[in-house]
Amino acid sequence: MIGIFKTNVATYRERNLVIKAICNNFDVGSCHIDIEDCDKVLRIVDLKVEEHHIIDFVKQQGFHCEVLE
Repeated sequence: MIGIFKTNVATYRERNLVIKAICNNFDVGSCHIDIEDCDKVLRIVDLKVEEHHIIDFVKQQGFHCEVLE
């Protein structure tokens, strides 16, 4: 499954921290945050957990996260 989320991750440093945290805590194929996009889109390929687990985790890291509709 592919997960697409809207975030408020704004800097390259924040992006790297969130991606590293996700990859270290979840079994994912790849993970990317487009900080140039207005929705700061987090895209996770081969997501093997329910989306709410990712949302809760990113929020625990101090960032907004919701499913991108």
